[in-house]
Amino acid sequence: MRVLILSASVGAGHVRAAEAVEAALRQTRASVTIAHYDVLTLMPPAFRKVYREGYFKMAVRVPKVLGWLYEASDKPFHQDVVRLKVEQAGAGRLLKKIREFDADVAICTHFLPTALLDRERRKRRSRARILTVVTDFEVHGMWLSAPSDHYFVASGEARAHLEALGIPASAITVSGIPTHPVFREPKDRLAMRRKHGWHLGLPAILVSAGGFGVGNAVRMLESLMRAEVPAQIIAVCGKNAMLKASIEKIVARRSADTLPVVKVMGYAAEMDEFMAAADLMLGKPGGLTTSESLIKGLGWVVVNPIPGQEEKNAMFVLEHGAGVWCDNLHTLAYKVRMVLEEPGRLETMRKNALRLGRPDAAAIVAQYVVAKCR
Repeated sequence: MRVLILSASVGAGHVRAAEAVEAALRQTRASVTIAHYDVLTLMPPAFRKVYREGYFKMAVRVPKVLGWLYEASDKPFHQDVVRLKVEQAGAGRLLKKIREFDADVAICTHFLPTALLDRERRKRRSRARILTVVTDFEVHGMWLSAPSDHYFVASGEARAHLEALGIPASAITVSGIPTHPVFREPKDRLAMRRKHGWHLGLPAILVSAGGFGVGNAVRMLESLMRAEVPAQIIAVCGKNAMLKASIEKIVARRSADTLPVVKVMGYAAEMDEFMAAADLMLGKPGGLTTSESLIKGLGWVVVNPIPGQEEKNAMFVLEHGAGVWCDNLHTLAYKVRMVLEEPGRLETMRKNALRLGRPDAAAIVAQYVVAKCR
């Protein structure tokens, strides 16, 4: 069986979900040939720049506009003809790859390639069954702009949403959002803290700082430092070198024994180990990061989520008792202290997170492919 996996590097989550499905497929040891393409890498540079950087610039500079666009474009089964023509015009290299690979099944972790695959199939240039893996907790209308043969969604509520829109129950699987199999592996908290040089006794707050932009992330950490929150903060800056340098400069001016203790990280390949070692997640709830953290039992302090899918993800976490909301940096330290110091609060959030976590999501997708798509 030939399996094509198509993702898009608009943020890291869609690609990570695709990699998780690929890893799970390989673990089945079924006889499959797999190709995974990040579709944006095969589109023209100008298209890639607008599609990827346009989103991030709006998220940082005009998040309310992004929220408005999210709501305005939430139209299930609606095909934007102009957008489709632009995508098709730039998709020559991608379509050539799709035709050459000649897949039996295509798995999409972003909505961009679904419409292209659907058009190829209608033109009889592809025979692949199309599977859509939704990487947020709500199914936005863009995921439904072109038909798929099967949908993998994060929750029972998402399934109810699709059924209400007329999609047959037999075409929907509640899998959770696929995370890499490494997140399923149990890891001892103290052992992970020793490995990475963390304090063994202080509560550990894992901050995904890269999504905030330099100024906002610095203000967020300064708020916690001024309040001398009794904890250790691990600030993960991703590939944002300017942000990492800015935080390191602030940390260097502080006494080494001042609370909170702050460790600054760049890109971290060991996020599963960091999450296993931490007590609390602080940041913006992207679909993949949220799913990974729930598997590891991390409660959340959600800080200024981007209007649209991040707000919807945050609502899911809060509704199920695994997080608190903060939209005011002046009260961030108070929110964190409340979670850490209120008796039983953090443990309750931890139990709720573990209840929500779906470590088997990628395996469910892989098993469906192996069992149903031959």
